[in-house]
Amino acid sequence: MTTTFLPVHHQSSSVSGTKHSHVLQRMLSLHDFEAEARRVLPRPIFGYVSGAAEDNRTRDENRQVFDEYGFVPRVLRNVSERSQTVELFGRCYASPFGIAPMGIHALSAYRGDLVLARAAQEANIPSIMSGSSLVPLEDVAAAAPDTWFQAYLPGDASLISALVERVAIAGYRTLVITVDIPVSANRENNVRTGFSTPLRPNLRLLWDGLARPRWLTGTFMRTLLTHGMPHFENSFATRGAPILSANVMRDFSARDHLDWRNIQAIRAQWKGELVIKGILSVDDALLAREAGADGIILSNHGGRQLDGAVSPMRVLPEVIDAVGHSYPVMIDSGFRRGSDVLKALALGARMVFVGRPFNYASAVAGDTGVAHAIRLLREEIDRNMAMLGAQTCSHVTSNMLRRRYR
Repeated sequence: MTTTFLPVHHQSSSVSGTKHSHVLQRMLSLHDFEAEARRVLPRPIFGYVSGAAEDNRTRDENRQVFDEYGFVPRVLRNVSERSQTVELFGRCYASPFGIAPMGIHALSAYRGDLVLARAAQEANIPSIMSGSSLVPLEDVAAAAPDTWFQAYLPGDASLISALVERVAIAGYRTLVITVDIPVSANRENNVRTGFSTPLRPNLRLLWDGLARPRWLTGTFMRTLLTHGMPHFENSFATRGAPILSANVMRDFSARDHLDWRNIQAIRAQWKGELVIKGILSVDDALLAREAGADGIILSNHGGRQLDGAVSPMRVLPEVIDAVGHSYPVMIDSGFRRGSDVLKALALGARMVFVGRPFNYASAVAGDTGVAHAIRLLREEIDRNMAMLGAQTCSHVTSNMLRRRYR
């Protein structure tokens, strides 16, 4: 008998699931959350989440690449006992997808980092907390101990060591180092929508907040009254800049001088699993493995760094050929459907991470929205596995794919 996935009825961090039920009835796929989130979030915040770098070519390419692959299903395979569980780093996860790290998520939903981490833990999928976040990493580790932590490396070796020590003391077992940000990206979209870090108080920002009263009272004012002004909590071992300030500058320490020796030093200090995120070349995949990384995440940062960078899906097969199927190669950037996830698995990915849709889901309905989004993606994977003739994720292989364009 096939597994039935039930929605997780966790009390939302802002309002109850009952209040959101009529909205969630309209959410039939991950795509549907984006339009609803646009109505909920102020323009600068939605623009920050949805936008990418320069002309958004890479962001759009991340979606288009999936159309280049078609499925070759098998029939009469008795898939009545199918399971989408996968094993990674010695742990069995309920599904082959997780929640990607997303910065400043506590501006999209009240205590947003906790929302994502709790929902993922209840659903038994991995979740990666962003280092560019507004909730202390210790709070998330206490609420959802299986969460992974993603770090942006400071520019100084002593600051790197102090941050890694803080993450270890908090109890995290998996550390993800994002390496595709030697300099800040050209995100013109942020300028056009009025977003900056920190946000600068002005009449336009005030109007954007007043025009979204649900967000203003349920997210920003609730945070301000309960926890005070949000700060960047986890970029360093110490607290960073506030999210709203007329004169404080956020510390964007230069990272352009960092190299693989920094990863080797982290490997010598960090005793848990070490994952390198932001790999797009075979050579760098091999260097990451040589530096002691336990796995890698192929990623172009959701199109938010180098515009024109290749989609991770295009390099996935050659990276797998180079490092072998036994080495954990994960992937993110552009995933929206269960069919997208299965195409990545067929090409050799061990785990797929999904970002923006879960951000939108939390903005729409808090914990309940994220749980609903997880269930939608699980059900798509389950149905597609049945129609492909796959009993387990390991049965989803490259023989089930054909390139549509040559």
